[in-house]
Amino acid sequence: MSTFLSFPDNFLWGTATASFQIEGGWNEDGKSESIWDRFCHTPGHVKDGSSGDVACDHYHRWPQDVALMKRLGLKAYRFSVAWPRVLPEGRGRVNQAGLDFYSRLVDELLANDIRPFVTLYHWDLPQVLQDAGGWAARPTAEAFVDYAGAVSAALGDRVHNWITHNEPWCISFLSHMLGIHAPGLRDPYTALRAAHHVLLSHGWAVPVIRANSPGAEVGITLNLEWKDPASRSAADLDATRAADSLANRWFLDPLYGRQYPADGVADFAGALPNGLDFVEPGDMAAIAVPTDFLGLNYYTRAVNRAEAEDNLPQLIFPDRPRTDIGWEVYPEGFYNLLNRLHFDYSVPKLYVTENGASYNIGPDAGGRVPDAPRLDYLRRHMAAAHHAIANGVPLAGYFVWSLMDNFEWAEGYTQRFGIVWVDYDTQERLPKDSALWYRQVIADNGYEYGG
Repeated sequence: MSTFLSFPDNFLWGTATASFQIEGGWNEDGKSESIWDRFCHTPGHVKDGSSGDVACDHYHRWPQDVALMKRLGLKAYRFSVAWPRVLPEGRGRVNQAGLDFYSRLVDELLANDIRPFVTLYHWDLPQVLQDAGGWAARPTAEAFVDYAGAVSAALGDRVHNWITHNEPWCISFLSHMLGIHAPGLRDPYTALRAAHHVLLSHGWAVPVIRANSPGAEVGITLNLEWKDPASRSAADLDATRAADSLANRWFLDPLYGRQYPADGVADFAGALPNGLDFVEPGDMAAIAVPTDFLGLNYYTRAVNRAEAEDNLPQLIFPDRPRTDIGWEVYPEGFYNLLNRLHFDYSVPKLYVTENGASYNIGPDAGGRVPDAPRLDYLRRHMAAAHHAIANGVPLAGYFVWSLMDNFEWAEGYTQRFGIVWVDYDTQERLPKDSALWYRQVIADNGYEYGG
């Protein structure tokens, strides 16, 4: 038996992309090198040895891509601006050709009744700033404010939804402690400094964006992961606490006026011989600047297991399906996080700024892409979102990741998250079954769900 899940009036349905993952044109029209250009061009960093030099060639094909969005009925499109396209030296001189590209894109979106959601930073830091210390250096936070000011001054009359940063955890810990993403460093103290300066730059930029774009919504996007213990042992429960501090509370707590979590600071004691010596007076108040919304990126959960000789046996978890990147399909974690943000942090408004799955299913002989697993993933996660809304969670929109297959960072082109198939040789775009289903969801503002 199925039920029609109807979403609130004016619920915003969209898709999301990131500049480096789709644009290409990596050195055209005055754009400078980014840390991801350098990272990709250094052998051994990307699984298939590829780069974002061409990617989906969106820099040249954006009119066709907007027309495709229109055909899919999208109400909103979340994209990011490439910092080195706009400020090639990181700050100071504005590259008008780069800024004009985004201005044309915004105008075309609006002409097609698609609301632009602009993310100012989705990881492509100008390499010149990295050479001067990158996010571990406080002046980079100051440079970000200059950059945010330049973009919001140019687009703020037409763009009314702004995201300062995408996924500070990835910018800092994944990139500076684990070394998986650009700039590929492996130092906990450097990662902690980077995390702080990213959050500080957010806090400093919010009033600048508001001044340049009166009446706009301004927020930040976090990638949060639901954490479960592998057993009820003290060791596994503590491992889960530590994982939650690192991935979730290290960012949520300061953004909502709670300082950095004390238990997390204690966990990092070995990397902080002088404590949080990079935090200056006024920093935490700046980070906690009130925002209009929080963006949530959700994909999966983590089951945390401590390496302890006397640990209890692991609980038996259901054998759940996994996506082609190996992530467990767990919509319950999505539901739990949406509720946590509402009840624990009183977030005034939420947007799901990314949710999706990688399945490398290609076109069949008839030219159709039957990506049933992705369609099922989306159905189940949207149902979890609907359930959360019924609890009072102020969820105002949902953006599928991603509009189209693209360069998946350190995975290269080995993973396909798009609802539109991309042939990277010909740059043909082909809507998958999930895209056609999503078009109907948008038209009906809901869908039939059988559980």
